[in-house]
Amino acid sequence: MSGAVQELFVAPDGTARGLYGELIDTTAIGSCSVTRASHVEPAPGGGWTADLSPVAGPLLGPFPLRSAALAAEAEWLTRRRLTLPG
Repeated sequence: MSGAVQELFVAPDGTARGLYGELIDTTAIGSCSVTRASHVEPAPGGGWTADLSPVAGPLLGPFPLRSAALAAEAEWLTRRRLTLPG
């Protein structure tokens, strides 16, 4: 086991949301759709940005590494788009 985790957030109506990953076989749990929430791209002056405009979010970065931009993207989406209102 790799220790990798993929989270699904389930609403009271049974709708599940999560960041796309390949740890969970979504065909085993029902129908699903994948919607782009951001674009991680090279920044004009160097580094990488995470553009969250597809979900009315900010432009994060630039980050020196693509992996850092991906991590910031995942954190922003998890905190602001996936969790249920508390």
